[in-house]
Amino acid sequence: MSSVYSVTYVSGSYLPQPSPPSDGGEGENKELTSSLNHTPTQLRRSTMLEKAPRAPCLAGGSPLDTAMHSLKAAIHPAVRIGHVHLKVADLERALGFYHRVLGFEITQRYGSAAVFLSAGGYHHHIGLNTWESFGGHPPMPGTTGLYHLAIIYPTRALLADALRRVISAGIELDGASDHGVSEALYLRDPDNNGVELYWDRPQEQWPRLTDGSINMVTNPLNLEKLLEHTEPAL
Repeated sequence: MSSVYSVTYVSGSYLPQPSPPSDGGEGENKELTSSLNHTPTQLRRSTMLEKAPRAPCLAGGSPLDTAMHSLKAAIHPAVRIGHVHLKVADLERALGFYHRVLGFEITQRYGSAAVFLSAGGYHHHIGLNTWESFGGHPPMPGTTGLYHLAIIYPTRALLADALRRVISAGIELDGASDHGVSEALYLRDPDNNGVELYWDRPQEQWPRLTDGSINMVTNPLNLEKLLEHTEPAL
């Protein structure tokens, strides 16, 4: 029989709350609790799952059918991705890229193992930590994970400024593309994470098909033309 699970929140963290054993044993819960106790104590968010009662079902349907029936078709348009948190091998090396090259401001440090950065005074757009990755290596090809993170600039002039920063730091680009909806630069951070720097054209300029759907393209981006934008960065 399949089970339905929910996450339990306890005292500021997502922590293991063992379910009553069905056979009088506690081995499985002890193993889960032990493994989670080795995660960092600061900002710890475990993946503990606790068995929960099944939700009532629609006639002939599953609990998932019931849940989906109560949801709206689309997510609220104001929802957005707030930040990305990266595992890095060397915190200072990563800061050299995100802070000193790209210019993100440090908002909070957690000793020598983690740091938050942002633009414009937000609490954090980027998190970096070495909790599980100090001295580590990028994942091998063929593994799952992050393809790239994307940093959006409000104007073409600010994207040009970002390109100048990258060139001045001697960082090579993986590519540069005009996607119709946006212009984008592609590169790698010191931990070999893919990074996209881009700006969006106004929506009324986005290429569309006859049915109104977006028609993104991938054409070469003229970097010399981009660098002609010499307006002040701020």
